[in-house]
Amino acid sequence: MDDNKLYNALLKNQKERQNAHSAGEASSEDNFRKERPFAGVEAPRRQLGAAQGADSELPPTVYDSAVSLELIGNPNPWSREQLREKKIIYPGMPDKEVMDAYRELRIQLRSRHGEGNFAVMFSSLGLGGSSVATAYNLAAAFALDSHTSALLVDCDPYNQNLQNLVSIPLGAGVTDFVADRSLNIKDILYASGVARLSVIPAGTQASSAVELFAAVRMRELISELKNRYPDRCIVINAPAFRDNTEARILERFADQVVMGVPFGEVTGDEIAEAVSLLETDKFAGLVFQE
Repeated sequence: MDDNKLYNALLKNQKERQNAHSAGEASSEDNFRKERPFAGVEAPRRQLGAAQGADSELPPTVYDSAVSLELIGNPNPWSREQLREKKIIYPGMPDKEVMDAYRELRIQLRSRHGEGNFAVMFSSLGLGGSSVATAYNLAAAFALDSHTSALLVDCDPYNQNLQNLVSIPLGAGVTDFVADRSLNIKDILYASGVARLSVIPAGTQASSAVELFAAVRMRELISELKNRYPDRCIVINAPAFRDNTEARILERFADQVVMGVPFGEVTGDEIAEAVSLLETDKFAGLVFQE
C-alpha cells in the first residue's frame, strides 16, 4: 500500500475543500406535514396594536422541535437484548468503544457542516456486500440526541438487509416511490424500532435503479426530506462505491460523504482514486471496518 500517495490525495482533497465556496440551500418550512402530520404548534393568536392595523395577527404557527419529535411513531421498539443481538448501538451498551466511535463520527460531521440539518451518504469501498448496518448505526447515533431525529434512506436495492434491523415489516421504498407517482412519502416511511429514527427502504425496482435515482422525482424526494424538518439528519446508504454507478449518482444529494474501508479489501491507491472522484467539498472521511 502506497501510504504517501494516499496521504497526498487526502491532503489535496482537504485543501481544495477549504478553498471551495459552496452555496447552501435555504431550508424551508413550507412542506411540514405527512409522516409527522404537523411539525409545528399553534402560536397564540392575538391582535396587535392599532398602529399595525386592527386585523394584524401573529403568524399562526411556529416550529417546536419538542412537539415534532414526540410525533415520531415507534410502535414496536427493540429491547436492549434485541439491540445487542442485532449489533445496533444504544445508550449504556457494554462495548463503549463502538459507541464512542459512532459518537465521534457524529460530532465530526456536525462540526464540519455547522448549524442545521444535512444529508450524509455512506458507501463502502469494498466489492459487494451490504453497508446498511453501518449506515443504520450512524443514523442511530444522530437519533441518540434527544433534540434530533434521524432518517435512514436505503438506496441499495441489491441488498435487503435493512429488514433485519427494523422491528416492523417493510414494503414499498425509494425506487417504488420514484417509479409510481401515486405513492406518497408516508407510504414508504417506516418506524425502525429505535426512538427518533425512521427508515425508508430501497424498494423493489432494482433493475432500473440507475435511471430512477437520476430522475427528477428522486431529486424532489430528497429535497423534500431534507427541507421538511430542521431537526432531522438524513443518512443515505448507497451501494458499494467502486462497484456501482448508483453511488456516483446519489452523491449529488448528499452534503457530506463518508466511505467505509473493509479490513484487508482495499489498497491505498484504490482509496485515493475513490476520493479523487468526489466533489472536493463533500468528502468527510473514512471509516475503517473490521
